Amino acid sequence: MFKFSEYRVRYLNFRLMLYVWALTAIGIIFIRSATMVSGGSAMEKQIFGAAVGTFLMLFLMLVDYKFVLKLWPLVFLFSIGLLLIVRSPLGFGGDTTGAQRWVDLPGIGAIQPSEFCKILMILTWAAYFSVFSKQINNVFVLIGGAALLGGNAVLILLQPDLSTTIVFCVIFVIMLYVAGISYKWIGGVVAALIPVGIFGLYYIQQPGMDEHYQVRRILSWLYPDRYSVDVTAQQRHSIMAIGSGQLYGKGLFNNSVYSMKNADYLMEEDTDFIFSVIGEETGFVGCTAVILLLFLIVVECIYTGIRARDLAGRLICIGMAALVSFQAFTNICVNTGLFPNTGLPLPFVSAGLSSLISLYLGMGFVLNVSIQRKRSSS
Repeated sequence: MFKFSEYRVRYLNFRLMLYVWALTAIGIIFIRSATMVSGGSAMEKQIFGAAVGTFLMLFLMLVDYKFVLKLWPLVFLFSIGLLLIVRSPLGFGGDTTGAQRWVDLPGIGAIQPSEFCKILMILTWAAYFSVFSKQINNVFVLIGGAALLGGNAVLILLQPDLSTTIVFCVIFVIMLYVAGISYKWIGGVVAALIPVGIFGLYYIQQPGMDEHYQVRRILSWLYPDRYSVDVTAQQRHSIMAIGSGQLYGKGLFNNSVYSMKNADYLMEEDTDFIFSVIGEETGFVGCTAVILLLFLIVVECIYTGIRARDLAGRLICIGMAALVSFQAFTNICVNTGLFPNTGLPLPFVSAGLSSLISLYLGMGFVLNVSIQRKRSSS
């Protein structure tokens, strides 16, 4: 489990740790600002999550990732078990859509198992693709990898949670590409997806389809004039808040009556739409700083992956880079109106114990890969 002889502390990616802590601290500050009007204990929970996450990250930094990957069938079954718990009487919903995505733990509160399953599946695919790396283009190997995806995807879709399902699919595709999938497979899949996407867009526009809230979100984004102001208010107010911040913003913790946040126009301002608070209070400069830190975290994950000693370590790092980059890009696009509302949190910034702690768990494995990297030629 612990092979200290293979560890090199001088290879530890301290930059990645500093970027993660810096972004988490920024998130805590803006969560406090976002909840000044509504009150609540979101900031305290985020601090607790950061403390627990840091401890787990430092612990996993010392746990040999190769030992964990040998247990990948159990890791996969554990992810399935977590999602099945959500479907049990222990699971509950928390929004007007009737979604059942959370489990209430005594003394901790609500957790979202699908967030932890993202990390578990990155480990599972890293092990699976490395075991079958020489047969990666074999149709049965690909079906097996897709079956691992399907086991989680179906259970998450039943919650329902389309956005998280898409995250799983994106991570799977990127890790499969890094594992060495042939361009013939890539070209074939892309060619098949184009007509499927066109048909899907046509299908959701048929009468009665907008009764489903996920379809309504897409259609209200495509055709805002066809829907009431209330349906599109969330994103419109977010865009207005970010735009009103201009270059330097209205000031952190400001009490301006012209603030969208202070006027309670922003919804989910400490979670999915915290980027709009950042834009309003610190302007373009603050938004750029957050984006830069997210970019640096992704770069460090890729940097660590390139120097990993084996394919499995490389896949872990690339999987985490894919998770952070895709969720960050999607969240910011939603806040600025470039994408329809998806409900994905901003990594390390949005309030949420499950999201924060799971990301720290993933970074712990990336750090473990870094201290076992290939020795330099010098």
